[in-house]
Amino acid sequence: MTVAEAIKVVDGAFFCGEDKGSTEVASACGADLMSDVMAFVKDRVLLLTGLVNPQVIRTAELLDIHAIIFVRGKVPSKDMIELAEDSDIILGGTKLPMFLACGKIYEAGLQAGGTRPI
Repeated sequence: MTVAEAIKVVDGAFFCGEDKGSTEVASACGADLMSDVMAFVKDRVLLLTGLVNPQVIRTAELLDIHAIIFVRGKVPSKDMIELAEDSDIILGGTKLPMFLACGKIYEAGLQAGGTRPI
């Protein structure tokens, strides 16, 4: 699944990085605790979170996460968007709560661990 497809699935929008929307993701992680995200280290992961602070971008940078979708209508600050742009991290957002956003992405074919339904 591409990041653009994931954002469309959750009726979301880009905050930055729309030009990189064709970036492929193989798995997803939904968490508001960055320690949980660190325990979920996977390749080509999409992070869904309601936590909106620079630590989210720093954690993504550290773990080589290239795409974040903020849930529950959360909007990153201008500084966060600039930090994400500097780090080549795509930011999107949705008004959906975490549970529904994760469910819709799962239903569309992206599963935890990067496996696809048969």
